[in-house]
Amino acid sequence: MPSLRKRLTEITSSAFEASGFDARYGDVIRSDRPDLGQFQCNGALAAAKTYKSNPRKIAESVAGHLRRETTLENVSIAGPGFINLSVTDRALTDQMAAMAADERLGADRVAAPQKIVVDYGGPNVAKPMHVGHLRAAIIGESIKRIARFLGHDVLGDVHLGDWGLQMGMLITEVQRRQPDLAYFDVDFTGPALEDSPVSMSDLEEMYPAASARAQEDPAAMEAARRATFELQQGRPGYRALWSHFHDVSIAGLKADYAQLGVEFDLWLGESDTQDRLPSLIERLRSEGHARQSEGALVMDVALPEDKADIPPLMLLKSDGAVLYGTTDLATIAQRMDELHADSLIYVVDNRQADHFRQVFRGARKSGIAPASVSLEHAGFGTMNGKDGKPFKTRAGGVMKLKDLMELVTERAAERMAEVGMVKDYPEEESSQIARMVGLATLKYADLMNHRTKDYVFDLDRFSSFEGRTGPYLLYTAVRTKSILRKAEERGLQSGDILPAASGLERDVMLKLTELPDALELAFAGRAPNHLCEYGYALATAFNRFYHEHHVLREEDAARQASWIALSELFLRALCLTLELLGIEVPERM
Repeated sequence: MPSLRKRLTEITSSAFEASGFDARYGDVIRSDRPDLGQFQCNGALAAAKTYKSNPRKIAESVAGHLRRETTLENVSIAGPGFINLSVTDRALTDQMAAMAADERLGADRVAAPQKIVVDYGGPNVAKPMHVGHLRAAIIGESIKRIARFLGHDVLGDVHLGDWGLQMGMLITEVQRRQPDLAYFDVDFTGPALEDSPVSMSDLEEMYPAASARAQEDPAAMEAARRATFELQQGRPGYRALWSHFHDVSIAGLKADYAQLGVEFDLWLGESDTQDRLPSLIERLRSEGHARQSEGALVMDVALPEDKADIPPLMLLKSDGAVLYGTTDLATIAQRMDELHADSLIYVVDNRQADHFRQVFRGARKSGIAPASVSLEHAGFGTMNGKDGKPFKTRAGGVMKLKDLMELVTERAAERMAEVGMVKDYPEEESSQIARMVGLATLKYADLMNHRTKDYVFDLDRFSSFEGRTGPYLLYTAVRTKSILRKAEERGLQSGDILPAASGLERDVMLKLTELPDALELAFAGRAPNHLCEYGYALATAFNRFYHEHHVLREEDAARQASWIALSELFLRALCLTLELLGIEVPERM
């Protein structure tokens, strides 16, 4: 079922054709002058340039055909040739009935679904997740959900950082503290012992210490580099010790991501490409894609048309160690060969743009990724504090992700207490609601901004139950649930949605029709902020309607049944929007 806007575009395109002009000028958008019409078409102005004609004259001709359409109540022309359109109330109620009868609320599945891998995690093994990992998780999860809802075959991959220098630092640090472990015996052949010699808390304490030591002591850094190289070359003891680091870390990461409401289909990392690296590097050498440079192996990726210098992609260091670019190329190859992906979307910090430009060019040049496969870096900006700098603890340190989640949950509980919510609720339920409200605060504050922009996270502002916030949307959804529960308790039933009794009711209906368009726009731009804007506008329209129209006190039974049905449809649309943003809605507050 096409959205109302698409239906109007089809009608207007036909009117342009009937007037002797190209149908492409018939695109209809929401009106930026609601006083003139609900929708508008600006195509006459563009057509006038192509056909060397007067735009007003073109608009008059097109409007003449449109005025014969029974779907349209009013067609007018403003200014030099803007065509304003308003639909009949019957057309609007027909659209409401079609949406209500559709489990997908009018959102079509894509005609040509793709196999998409969304890479949106990127945490490092042995390190606690911090605020810097938040945006990738929240944005990537939403993009994955939107793509999946639209009908694509989508896999979310965490892509762990589990094979770099930090592994060598940890190996040497464990050896310094527990030198008698069997893993350091050159004759150790495995397998790994059942009990890990380190816990996640051990790793969290050890890595900063090992890193600081390596930075201060050249000998310690050299030992870490050597351990990293030997790990990558397959030394059994180091591989076995690494497996403990890996398994302990993943258990902690899964718990943190679950708390955040983020799920991955794949828990792969750099290490999962190791078996591919020798043959990949040999292929790049033999086919002339790689060359030696000052002892290192590099791949030229610059193009003649580049205005700025694009340095070569380094594949192997002079000591034979691999780098991120090498494993990223191997990961693309893995996603082609094993996952048969049509599209790869990397939700990674904007600061990695140059890196991905190099990797993507390398993948294209070498044929690892054919031209038919989309390679996309969906970059994002920084979450900052009120001082405009990256968000930190009050003491100025890097804030752990779990600490941030506790902070927003505590603030949510305080806010609810201030307005008298969840009074007399069981403690477990009130704690769960506080968690949901806190995460809604965090996620909506992030996603309401276009992902490419930096933004300031103001906890006091974003935890409010008023204004453009997550808690406001949750409260609106929960209040609607309460209305419908009370209606059910009184034996009141929903019925056919009648033509709007007021402009406020009509505004709700019109806003509901925009859901499919908002979904398509959000996915096309990998920009969940469009869904945030839609959800806020929808909730605001419904709240205005609700304040003036008392659903449960309405005396006209048919009108009341219509309003109950409209409330049900609104709730479905708002809950779907929030679900695709990764925001959970409680039953009551």
